[in-house]
Amino acid sequence: MKTKQIIPQKSSEKVASFLTKNALHKRDFAEMIGVTLSYVYNLIDETVPFSTRGTTIERIATVMEVEPDEFEEYRIPQEPILIDEAVETIKEYMKENKLSIISFLKSFPRRKRLDVVDILRGALPVPIDYKELQLIGKTLNMPSEEVYSIWENRMKQALQSAGMNIYANSELVNSMFDCAKKYILKNN
Repeated sequence: MKTKQIIPQKSSEKVASFLTKNALHKRDFAEMIGVTLSYVYNLIDETVPFSTRGTTIERIATVMEVEPDEFEEYRIPQEPILIDEAVETIKEYMKENKLSIISFLKSFPRRKRLDVVDILRGALPVPIDYKELQLIGKTLNMPSEEVYSIWENRMKQALQSAGMNIYANSELVNSMFDCAKKYILKNN
C-alpha cells in the first residue's frame, strides 16, 4: 500500500490562498500587517523571500487566524508576548459575535488596524484611551460596564508602571475610579 506524500505549502502560497479565499485586497492585508503593498505583491510572486522577522510573521498569522509556527520561516519571537486578560476577553467576544479577525479589523479606521493586530498578538497592551476601548466594545456588542472594567484595570497598570503604589493610595485610587465610573457610565 502506497502512502500519499503530503507536500507542504510554501508560506507565500498560504498567504495567496488566504487572500483569495477571503476576498481580501492585498492593500488591506499590507496595512493590517504593517508592510508596503509592493512587499505583499513581491511576497506572493516570490520575488522576495518570505519574511523571517518574527513580528511580521506573527502579524500575518494573527490576521490569518493561524499559529505563527505554521510558517516554516518562523523562529523564536523577537518581542515579549503580553498575557493580557482584556485581550482574552476581546477574543471571547469575537467568538460570541462570530467575527473573524478580518471582519473585526475592518471595523476600525485603516490607521488603527495594525495596532489592533499587535494588541491581538500580545505585542501591545489594550489602549488606555477610553474612546478607543469604547470603539472596540461597540464593535463587539460589549456591555459598557465590561468596557469600563477593562479601562480601569489598564489605568491601574499605567499608574503602577509610573511608580504609584495603588495599594498604599487605595482611598485616592478608589475615589478616582468611582468618580470616573459614574461619569463614564452616565454618558454612555
